[in-house]
Amino acid sequence: MTSHSGSTKDSTAEIKKMMAAACHFGHRVEKWNPKMRSYLHGKREGIHIFDLVKTAEMLDRACAFLNEAVKSGKTVLLVCTKLHATKILESAARQTHMPYVTKKWMGGLLTNYDTIRKRILYLKELKDDEAAGGFDKYTKKEVVKLRKIIAKLQNALGGVQDMLKKPDIVFVADAVRDKNAVAEAKTLGIPVVGIVDSNANPANIDYPIPGNDDAIKSLTYFLDRIVGALGVHK
Repeated sequence: MTSHSGSTKDSTAEIKKMMAAACHFGHRVEKWNPKMRSYLHGKREGIHIFDLVKTAEMLDRACAFLNEAVKSGKTVLLVCTKLHATKILESAARQTHMPYVTKKWMGGLLTNYDTIRKRILYLKELKDDEAAGGFDKYTKKEVVKLRKIIAKLQNALGGVQDMLKKPDIVFVADAVRDKNAVAEAKTLGIPVVGIVDSNANPANIDYPIPGNDDAIKSLTYFLDRIVGALGVHK
């Protein structure tokens, strides 16, 4: 994934890129949320079409917010639990050194963070102990049991294992599918940046990005811009 700058210098060129990436396609008209009306251009063959001029404006706004946030050292939790988009999100997280969630959202990850943090620290403790040869003192049966615990915790918490405090911002790649992440962030007053398809409620998102949240090309384009805003770290 190549990164672009966080702002659209040539909106016409960016709109062409968005069209090529199918960012303008929404859901079938019967699935729409009327609150998305102002972001839509019209309909085509029973599918809502986004107004990409507005999408470009909202994307610039979101990227500018994220760019300023990371300059002041803030952490952004990246969330995308769509199976087909897991690799794209994980790539974005690796490039930006940000925590991420690609498995099922763990209830309480934000609102019950103190308990989750204990699990994160326990995972770190077990991994450090194994790396230092600390498992040598256990029986084979005990080692198998401990490694199963590590695997289970790693699967659930691997993307947030270095997140030792609550994130300052949450980004969701699908405001509907990842509604639990949005709800927990809103409960705590954590700002949310998110892609909102035509079936979403943009009122729940502080920095909505109207567009196609299903197509791989579209998600790649949006996440590429997010990576550009957050900065790439080698």
